[in-house]
Amino acid sequence: MLEDRPGYRGASVFVDRTLGKLLAASWWETEQARRNSDEVLRERRAAMLDPFAGTLAVDNYEAVVFHQVQQPRSGGGLRLTRLEFDPRDTDLLADTFRGTVIPRIETLTGLVRASLLVDRERGRGMVGVMFVDQAALAASRSGQAAARHEGAAKAHVTVTGLEEFEVVHTDVRGE
Repeated sequence: MLEDRPGYRGASVFVDRTLGKLLAASWWETEQARRNSDEVLRERRAAMLDPFAGTLAVDNYEAVVFHQVQQPRSGGGLRLTRLEFDPRDTDLLADTFRGTVIPRIETLTGLVRASLLVDRERGRGMVGVMFVDQAALAASRSGQAAARHEGAAKAHVTVTGLEEFEVVHTDVRGE
């Protein structure tokens, strides 16, 4: 359904089998392409996910940083950090992520991709860091925690959540 939509750049599916959580994401070339897709797929999405999901939430974010080191694969790990910040600090957050966080996490073994997604209006965001496998995800916890702590302090960000998922599928094309 997604691949045929104009402006489609890829999609990913992640699961937390222990908690029974599913995270699906789609990537679009422009905000308009995302909106057009949402209009067409809104009703289909609910019907498609109904057998699996007791609760469904849809959020929209701008991808301000997409840093890919290698091609992700199924079985990898995703650590998702949820953030809140003053919307006026969005550019500070992006600059800090590029200049401070990315160099720190590039030293972590098994890094695949790091992305910063933001909702500028609501002052919310997510950092997604993917690793080649579950062992690399687990081994990266302390190193990523140090980078997260430093980055959050510099960017005036509050970390509101931390989740880990298994990569089921991803085909996102870089910029």
